[in-house]
Amino acid sequence: MLEFERSGLIEEACGVVGVVGHPEAASIAYLALHALQHRGQESVGIAAADGLRLRAVRRMGKVSEAISKDDLAGLPGRLAAGHVRYATAGESSLRNAQPLTVQLKFGSVAIAHNGNITNASTIRRELEARGSIFHTDVDTEVIAHLIARSEADSLDGALAEALRPLEGAYSLVVLSADAAYAVRDPRGVRPLSIGRLGDAWMIASETCALDLVRASWERDVEPGEMLRFGSDGTMLSSFPFEKRAPKPCIFELIYFARPDSVVFGRGVYETRVKMGERLARESAVEADCVIPVPDSGVPAAIGFARASRIPYELGLIRSHYVGRTFIEPTGSIRDFGVKLKLNPVRRLLEGKRVIIIDDSIVRGTTCKKLVTLVREAGAAEVHFRVASPPTMWPCYYGIDTPSRDQLIAANHELDAIREFIQADSLAYLSLEGLRDATGSQPGSAASDASFCEACLTGHYPAGIIESADRREAY
Repeated sequence: MLEFERSGLIEEACGVVGVVGHPEAASIAYLALHALQHRGQESVGIAAADGLRLRAVRRMGKVSEAISKDDLAGLPGRLAAGHVRYATAGESSLRNAQPLTVQLKFGSVAIAHNGNITNASTIRRELEARGSIFHTDVDTEVIAHLIARSEADSLDGALAEALRPLEGAYSLVVLSADAAYAVRDPRGVRPLSIGRLGDAWMIASETCALDLVRASWERDVEPGEMLRFGSDGTMLSSFPFEKRAPKPCIFELIYFARPDSVVFGRGVYETRVKMGERLARESAVEADCVIPVPDSGVPAAIGFARASRIPYELGLIRSHYVGRTFIEPTGSIRDFGVKLKLNPVRRLLEGKRVIIIDDSIVRGTTCKKLVTLVREAGAAEVHFRVASPPTMWPCYYGIDTPSRDQLIAANHELDAIREFIQADSLAYLSLEGLRDATGSQPGSAASDASFCEACLTGHYPAGIIESADRREAY
């Protein structure tokens, strides 16, 4: 899935990190956020605590561009929390950047949130009716107000009390002056891992953030688990929420997580290779080469080529120096956006029967441009294969997806999609094949699956948000 197809449609969940017990906690958080940059590029924030005081810096932009050495120098302490954000629907502004910092009866608290609370709008209206004043558009502020209203005599108790009425998805890192908390919602929709860096603890949305700073992965935060990390190195675990059937997000494995991460106990790269292998067995076609849509289609294309014994080639070369915006000539170069991002290897493709592999199709407009690009490079045939089932429903749990009328697979049969993208053939990975590749439970019903497959099946395990009430996903 290419960046210009995802724009305004499907985007990454945000990323959170935590560091406890390291003398350069803020700097370690900064490095970890670099590894999570794919999960959000609009804003970045880091909060740090030294046992007495909590300080925070929030900036618009990417990690390396937004956070300076002076910023890090102003964040002393052995505890830190960080956040990279992608805003899905509301205002993209500094006031909505995280970690959100608030002053409570327990002292200063910073909250970094990945996910989306489906009943946040309802709770927000109730809180506003009782006098609460909100300063941001983010669901995270609902959590802060619920903590503030709690009558519990400790932050541990207030945090648990605040989270109990929430529906939807949340993976949280919460920082006080002398402790940090890691929490996952009872269904465990969004990922959250724990690692060790010497004597220090680390918390991160993905294990690639641990790898960057040479921290060892210990385990995932369990669905419904709340962990308290003390500044003295202690870790206390509790399960203060009603037990629910775990439903981690399948799209983390299909697309969002970095291939070098371990998510939900599964190696992302290996899982995507298996998806490609299964796709090859389900939709074989005679061809001369298999090429990926870089970079997201690479592991599945390797698996497809391996299983089909058709040579794997880098038929599309991606430019890594194109930002989200660029100056486009008016009408002078057809399909300029695709051409700027990708260039076909003409000598490799000329006269060949080519299979293009990608992770998913959203609107189909970019797929159509890619097929045209490969044909113009001289391909004799172009076949398109998708390493996931059709995306047919919007997500309400922390991923930005469009309404159904913008999803091509929700409104057109397979042959109509093939005709639209102008491919010689088109096939998706079956739901059964996806479940087999990801190790999901067998069964035909969506409710039988180990993962949340709502974007594929329309079965929502944690409720939905009405379109008029949709806020932002973090």
